Amino acid sequence: MEIKTCGSRPSVRPPADYFTGTVRLDPIHDTPEPARMRCASVTFEPGARTAWHTHPLGQTLIVTAGTGLAQTWGEPVRGIRAGDTVWFPPGEKHWHGATETTAMTHIAIQEALDGKAVDWMEQVSDDQYLAR
Repeated sequence: MEIKTCGSRPSVRPPADYFTGTVRLDPIHDTPEPARMRCASVTFEPGARTAWHTHPLGQTLIVTAGTGLAQTWGEPVRGIRAGDTVWFPPGEKHWHGATETTAMTHIAIQEALDGKAVDWMEQVSDDQYLAR
């Protein structure tokens, strides 16, 4: 058994190449091989969002605070809020983040395939973000 005590893992700012705006990532757990699960709490300040990306084995988001937005490529932007759970199937191109006026926190859960849990793509444009 392994217990990671509260406060033992520092918050980090994820790379600006993959996010727009102010984002804080709080690690929850990265399981050692052969397990594949990766988990983090991610907080997006108003207007902040991910770049477009996919996950080789899919991703689950559990929204724990605030209101946010999520979009799958080619589909409309959708609102998400505290208490919602979002599933993106493997390989589905998508983004997620806060609304323009309200912060949003979610727990992101994904599995790594051959050590890789995400494939990052281009930034979400302001026009894409604001299209509703």
